[in-house]
Amino acid sequence: MAEHDQSYKQFFSNPRMVEDLLRGFVKHDWLNQANYATLERINASFVSDNLKEREDDMIWCVRLDDSSDDNRMYIYILLEFQSTIDRFMVVRMLTYLGLLYQDLIKSGQVKEGEYLPPVLPLVLYNGRTPWKAPLDLEKMVAPAPGKLKEYQANLRYLLIDEGRLQASELEQERNLAAVLFALENSRDPQEMERAVSLLVEWLVGPTFTELRRAFVVWLRRVFLPVHFPGVDFSKIDELSEVKNMLAERVIEWTEEWKKQGLEQGLEQGLEQGLEQGLQQGLLRGRLEGRQEGILQSRREDILDVLNDRFGLATQEIADKLQAIEDPIRLKNLHRKAIQISSLKDFIELFK
Repeated sequence: MAEHDQSYKQFFSNPRMVEDLLRGFVKHDWLNQANYATLERINASFVSDNLKEREDDMIWCVRLDDSSDDNRMYIYILLEFQSTIDRFMVVRMLTYLGLLYQDLIKSGQVKEGEYLPPVLPLVLYNGRTPWKAPLDLEKMVAPAPGKLKEYQANLRYLLIDEGRLQASELEQERNLAAVLFALENSRDPQEMERAVSLLVEWLVGPTFTELRRAFVVWLRRVFLPVHFPGVDFSKIDELSEVKNMLAERVIEWTEEWKKQGLEQGLEQGLEQGLEQGLQQGLLRGRLEGRQEGILQSRREDILDVLNDRFGLATQEIADKLQAIEDPIRLKNLHRKAIQISSLKDFIELFK
């Protein structure tokens, strides 16, 4: 079994984690009757009739307050920790349930004339992609014809898909399961530090020694190496050390973020400046080109008038007109070209 699953087994070997899991993430009315002080872990190893050993992850039972001492009712909770999607999970759950009932009968915990206890099959999934396997056995079996349908087995399990939990579900007061899932869903050192700070605050005293150790081992061996590859976490022994390390990382991350933001801002500013300059240059070029076109048109009009009145205008006149950039002066010269009596008089206007 993967080390991640082993870590989760360690977490949910503790009744407080199981209680917080049920309180925070199983929205069933019957939990209002549950006496969490009676939570008891049950042996999870069963052997089928063909001696093929099957072991699921965790089984707990809890007594309901309205159960009489003569007819106590237990809710058995099967926890199946999955990091990959198992399409046939519901078949596995059906097998575990059968083995569980078989063991209860053989051990004499369920006697002749007594009911078998209800079971809540629960799957915890922490994979990146959404869980797509069917939750109902009915959806895995081909439709049966006629009355054959009445004889088909059925089972449904409850799925907790950690990666698809809403932020509001992860912000529960003093819920250790919610903090664990919040850590799994954290996106940056700041969110990690916030979650670990809650663990440091809540897991105080000898009552939580086992859980503190479980979280430290999981953080050191499983969680932190994934998020900070290449960093040595072997010397971390306390949650407070994890908190301090993450706090330092938040400072580094913030400075890095600021630096990246500044560099990105400068780069974007340069790009925007170049783009703006190009746009302004194009606009200026269009305006200048338009103005030059107007000037050149007026120069040609003047030459046309002189050519019509006095024959071909000299190159000297053409050069003098080309040197003029003032549209008003060209307009006045155009009027003079219509009024003067010779080319000599027109040339005198440039002196």
